[in-house]
Amino acid sequence: MNVNYAKLDNVNGEITVTLEEKDYADKVEKSLKEISKHRPEPGFRPGHTPMGLLRKKYGQAVKYDVINKEVGDAVFNYIKDENLRVLGNPVPVKNDDFKLEDKDFTFKFKVGVAPEIDTHINKDLTIPFYTITVTDEMVDNEDKQFRQRFGQQVSGEAVEPNALVKGVITELDENGQPKEGGIVVENGIVAPSYFKDKAQEALFDGKKVGESVVFNPAATCEGSETELSSMLNIDKADCANHHGDFKMDIKDIIVVKPAELDQEYFDNLFGKDKVHNEEEYRSALKEMIANALRNDSFYRFTIDAKQDVIKAVGEIELPVEVLQQYLMQSDEKFTPENVAESFAAMRPQLEWDLIAEAIAKQFEIKVEEEDLLNLAKATAQQQFAQYGMANVPEETLEKYAKEILSDEKARRRMIDQALDFKIFNAIRDNVTLDNKDVTIDEFRALFAPVAEEGAAQE
Repeated sequence: MNVNYAKLDNVNGEITVTLEEKDYADKVEKSLKEISKHRPEPGFRPGHTPMGLLRKKYGQAVKYDVINKEVGDAVFNYIKDENLRVLGNPVPVKNDDFKLEDKDFTFKFKVGVAPEIDTHINKDLTIPFYTITVTDEMVDNEDKQFRQRFGQQVSGEAVEPNALVKGVITELDENGQPKEGGIVVENGIVAPSYFKDKAQEALFDGKKVGESVVFNPAATCEGSETELSSMLNIDKADCANHHGDFKMDIKDIIVVKPAELDQEYFDNLFGKDKVHNEEEYRSALKEMIANALRNDSFYRFTIDAKQDVIKAVGEIELPVEVLQQYLMQSDEKFTPENVAESFAAMRPQLEWDLIAEAIAKQFEIKVEEEDLLNLAKATAQQQFAQYGMANVPEETLEKYAKEILSDEKARRRMIDQALDFKIFNAIRDNVTLDNKDVTIDEFRALFAPVAEEGAAQE
């Protein structure tokens, strides 16, 4: 068997496989003998069917299968052994002269080859990097949120934002009087700040224990049967019969008393003995915000870096015809009528994938197990933070990280994320950064054109 490769141009080649009878004859005989063992013919014991009969009945089909496998293996082994960077799969060249009765065969395959790419990643390439300024106002807001989260529920004198209001909820008739046979919820509880109707929320503002409020429960939740049945302790099927006004006699108001700036609070938020006074506390909050914003800054950098690198690389030559043929062979949804348009839609991502591969090669980037573990730990830490757990022990994070990585889909996703992270880190470390300090509003404005473009497309 001979396998040869001819380069047709920068991104197209042709693999030729020449097969002689001696390359496949023994395998055909072996396959026929296996058929004899497992598929006995009438009048013959298993394994004793005459070869002449087997060749006559199964010879052509077996020959076709053996040749097909031999040629397929030869092509893919050649690609592997010669390190050909093939895009898609080899596409067989149609041969109208093929006759299975022949002894020797020649098969040709078109292959699309990945182009050589100059990434242009060096100090001559300048990419903006935005650092968001942390203001005192941002620290104040963070302080308020954390102290609320770590605060205690206590009885309050008046309804204030985020208060829970407890009392007796009584259904009223059209005259504003308690409805005969109507609903009475003795231990009712509402959270006005969660009302969907802000006019209903406003009815509770500043109300005190002992006072009453006339409101419409159905209006507070836009008629949601789930929410209304929970508030009034009734079946969902009965909700439609109770869309009128109710009166709530306030018996108790529960508010959150913000946490005191004491050592217990500092330890709960940052870990034992990490922060000791208000000055250190505000400094730690500022650094916490800065760390979160650094992630935002890096995300923005990935957008700008991708755009600028693509622009620097310029147009990439691709084996379009071979790739379109590959699409049509791999999925019936691609037809001669739509394949060009479909490929055009896929092309930007394919080009970026090739650029990213070239970057990984240029800087010898590999994803190690430690990279996956660190990324999984960061993911676990973010999940804990959503529940207000900001100071999770290292051994707990590692345990959850390993659980994440034990899921094959999650692991593959982590590999892709880790590779992206290392690629953009390599870009950042090897280009010239145009560092810009911006306010949070200026930073958000960077995304406005993208948002407006998306809205226009909708």
